[in-house]
Formats: sequence, C-alpha cells, structure tokens
Amino acid sequence: MVMGQLTTKADVAVIGAGPGGYTAAIRAAQLGLETVLIEKGLLGGCCTNVGCIPSKALIHAADAKHCAESQAAKNMGIDATVSLDFAKMQAWKEGVVKDLRDGIAGLCKRNGVEVVHGRAFFTSSNTLSVETEEGLRTIEFRNAIIATGTMPKKLPDVPFDHKRVISSDDVFSFTELPKKLMIIGAGYIAVEMAGLFAKLGSKVTIVHRGDVLLKRMEPEATELLLKKMKELGIELLFKSEVIGVEGNEAAVKAPDGEKRLLFDKLLVATGRVLCLDDIGLEKTKVRLNEDGLISVDSAMRTTDRNIFAVGDIVPGPQLAHKAFREGKVAAEVIAGRKSAFDNRAIPMVVFSDPEIASVGLTEEEAAARGMNPVTGRMPYSASGRAKTMGATDGFVKIVAGANGIVLGAHVAGDGASSVIAEAALAIEMAATLEDLAVTIHAHPTLPEALGEAAEDALGRAIHLYHSKK
Repeated sequence: MVMGQLTTKADVAVIGAGPGGYTAAIRAAQLGLETVLIEKGLLGGCCTNVGCIPSKALIHAADAKHCAESQAAKNMGIDATVSLDFAKMQAWKEGVVKDLRDGIAGLCKRNGVEVVHGRAFFTSSNTLSVETEEGLRTIEFRNAIIATGTMPKKLPDVPFDHKRVISSDDVFSFTELPKKLMIIGAGYIAVEMAGLFAKLGSKVTIVHRGDVLLKRMEPEATELLLKKMKELGIELLFKSEVIGVEGNEAAVKAPDGEKRLLFDKLLVATGRVLCLDDIGLEKTKVRLNEDGLISVDSAMRTTDRNIFAVGDIVPGPQLAHKAFREGKVAAEVIAGRKSAFDNRAIPMVVFSDPEIASVGLTEEEAAARGMNPVTGRMPYSASGRAKTMGATDGFVKIVAGANGIVLGAHVAGDGASSVIAEAALAIEMAATLEDLAVTIHAHPTLPEALGEAAEDALGRAIHLYHSKK
C-alpha cells in the first residue's frame, strides 16, 4: 500500500466493517490484494455490536434463568431460587462482544488489511474521501465494495429520545431491567426482545398493526410461538398502533377503542433502513433498483463496473450469513477467481421460544408455483431427544416437489437453529427425500427429526403411526 500526502492507493477499498465488509476485506487480502477497510463506528458493525451477537448472548442468559426456575426443572427434581443482576449480565454480554470485535481486528491485522476509522464517501468512480480524526484522507482504488448496512427505522409519530423511546441499538446499554416494556412491531427483533425481557421478569406488551407474527414464516410455527408467548405473560395487541407518546404513557389505537398504556421503555422495532444517503453515490455510476436497494449482478458488481456492493443494501434478506457469502464472492471476483452468488438456500432463524428456523419454500409457496408439493412432519413429542430434554413442543416439517427434490424445511422447537443447517445443505445440493431418509442420523439427537420427516413424506415413518391405506 502506497502512502502519499494523505493519499492511499489500494486494490480494494471496503466501506463498512460489518459481516459483509470485514469478510470481503479479509478474503481480498488473503488473495493478495492491497486492501483498506473503512469504518466510522466499531468493527463488526451492527451484527457484532448491537445485533446478532449481543442479543443472542442475552437471550441465552435469559433462557438459563428461565429454565432454572421453570416447572420443567421442578419436574426433573430441580427446585432453584434464582436472583438476577441485570447490570452484571450486561457486562458479561459486553465481554462476549469485545472478544469477537477484538478477534476481527486481529484477523484484519494478521491478513494485512489496513483499517481506517472515519466516514467515507465517493468523490468519483475510483476515489474516496474519508473524514478521520486526523483530517481528510483520499483513497484511490481499483475496486470498491460498499457494505454500509442499515440502521433502525424511525417512526414520525414516535420519535426516539434514546431514553424512554428506544431503538433496538439502545437495548444493549440498559443497566436496569424495565418493569414495563412496550414493543412496536412483530418481526424477529420484536419477537426475540419480547421473549428475552419476559423471561427476565419484565411485563411485555407488543403492539402490531397487522394480525400475525413473523408473517413470512411457516404459519404452524408462528401459531406455536403465539401460544408460548402468551404462556410467558406477553400481551399482544394486534391490529393496533401507537399514535402518540407523552412521557411514559402511550396512546394506542386498538380495535376496541383507544387505550393509554404506561411503560418504562418503548422499543420501536419496525424494521431497518439503508445507510446510503451520505456516501456520495451520485458521484458514481451506481444505480438503485425500484426498492431503493443497490442493483448488483451475481458477481455482486454494481452498474459501476469497479464498484461492488454486499449485505443489507442489496436485494435479498437482511441477514449476516448472506452478507458473509456475498463479501467472499465480491472479493474473489475482484481477484479474478470464478465466483458467483448463486445460492439456492438462505436459512432464516428466529431465536424466540420456541426457536423457529426456515429455509426454502413453504408448502403454500410451492403449491402457488404449481410444484405439487408433498410434505412430511415429525413432532418433537415423538423425538427421543426432545423428550429427554423436556422440550416436546415443536416439530420439523419438510416440503418437496412431486419429484422428491427437497424444496423447503421448517423447524420450531429447541435446537431449530442447528437442525436447519442440514436442510439448507440438502436444498443447496438438490437432495431428495430419499437422500435424507437413508442418511444415518445419530441417536438420540434433534436432527433425527429431519430424517423422520423425510420418511413421513415418503409414507414410511417408523416413529409415527399412520393407518394402513
């Protein structure tokens, strides 16, 4: 890397150090390219610092507390008295986050990626300016990768003050557990946060304009989720919306009239918006599609030939694991390798109670495409492993075409986030129901249920009874 007077020349300049950005930078450096990674915040981006990692750490801690004091534990002969130090829990979570963030920094250093802290914006199709603490810095690049991600969506009638009315980013800085938590939204962030705080002892109310949770997920899974949320004491107000906030009181428009509800914290979890407004795209040939996302081809190349884009700012689900893959593809294409984002399967996991995981098509989607789907189902109540865990609420459902090729899988229950991996591989490889059915699964394990669901679809399940036809 050649330094002039505040000018850097690089083969690859990456804007944004979230999952897609830092992965792209490290992969580019591994392939021998001079790489600079620019980040205005913390390495790791949203996922590492205020998203995937801290939320799952706190969810795991809440699950530990909830399991210890649950009726299921008492049934096993465990009768525990549990105390909660929420500030200590938050500190533990911060330790997890810092370890991973430091790990990213270490990997960048060892691979020769130069990390620049500052705000980057394009000045042309081959130059960037970066506002740093030391002043303005110019970067001349042969190729650039945009990975600027998203930020929490604001509601005009419920503005953030980051004290009482908060975003999902603010949750991880709490030092005291809110007694009353109101959540606007019904996506995965809203659902995960509702379960987390209900298990820690907060009184949680969800306010949602629609009439279902997680509308893109398997309906049977969301029905089970709704049942479990009610068991946790979570109040759900469907077809309702917050129309105003005054102090610690929210005005809620509901089907049975207006309500005024008190809260300690009001979490707005209604989605995220793209971070593209101030990066100078107008100075390039990069174009957006009709949804406001950056248009890219299978090589992750934008309409400006030497500029690539990955992650939440391009079409497809806003998931870290999708961004990881896209970042690798972009770096490999820049290095002259044959690579493309042509994946068939992108799994989705919600770390709720029960966990919900989905990949590929639902039965309804396959039918709508005229694929004459066949399905198989294995309830957790028939799983030896689920019974040994006291976790029999759940199921695995598999969807295949009339030719037997696996099209989708949907899991609700303990371990769903792990069970879905095999299903994703099956779809990626165009595996059949027969492939899954004859694969020997270790016993007793939860993934056995996927093989049993395939056998059920083939009409030969052992651990399920169907009357003879």
